[in-house]
Amino acid sequence: MTAPHTAALPSAELAKLTGRLREDGIIGLPRAFDRDWVRRLGQDIDAAFAEARSRAGGAVGRGPNRHYVEIHPEQLRGFAELVSHPWVTAIAAAVLGPDYRIVEVGFDVPLAGAVDQPWHRDFPMPEETARHRRLNSLAVNVTAVDTEPDMGPFEIAPGTQWDDGTAFEHGMFPPREAYPRYRELAVRKFPRMGDISIRSALTVHRGTANHSAKSRPVLVLGLNAPGAGNDERHDTAVTRGFWATLPEAVRAHLGCPVVDELTPIVQKHTIEGLVMGESGS
Repeated sequence: MTAPHTAALPSAELAKLTGRLREDGIIGLPRAFDRDWVRRLGQDIDAAFAEARSRAGGAVGRGPNRHYVEIHPEQLRGFAELVSHPWVTAIAAAVLGPDYRIVEVGFDVPLAGAVDQPWHRDFPMPEETARHRRLNSLAVNVTAVDTEPDMGPFEIAPGTQWDDGTAFEHGMFPPREAYPRYRELAVRKFPRMGDISIRSALTVHRGTANHSAKSRPVLVLGLNAPGAGNDERHDTAVTRGFWATLPEAVRAHLGCPVVDELTPIVQKHTIEGLVMGESGS
């Protein structure tokens, strides 16, 4: 890996980034990794996607021609580099606390023909966030391709991570009468290979229609504050051999089972509105 930003974040830069994250619900971090690192990531995603689609429950739909797959960390050759990146570690520690946990590794793949998703959150707002305006989880996204306007870019409504979700269906899907506000706030993101973003999954967002003939795979790394409880929704594990290769600084945040042999993951992310393929703008 060759990354232009490998030193620890200066305190002023960290404060600026975490302030933007609290205000917008998302921050973008350009050129975190070089393009060769991302090409290897894309190869690993392609291999995991093919394996997952070859068996029942290996991938879950998130709308027409759109899939999510959760994987084990060692299916990514660059796992340790990603979770050790100073941007990731500094922001995770500042927002979630020094004992944050790595609870999810997966990827979304919008294929050609994917339609607009309904506006949504990835899960209902936790009580801690609703009562105290504290974020207890973050999602790190890494694009495996250069995102072009016709590839169904990710669209997000900054600042909506604090919206009251009591009227949201399943706590995740806002009513359609709220859509005009999200369209007004919406920003489309066009990350390039090497860029990463860190966001609150509570910030209302959607994938848009992919009018191209190409897929747009995006890695998802889920981080939790201690006690957030989202680890119960995931089946991440590592083998003893892989565990032995990880730096202690990574092991300290990886609380998943250490096993002799990995079991293929059966997906749990059956998100009602997305699986039904609702669309709307």
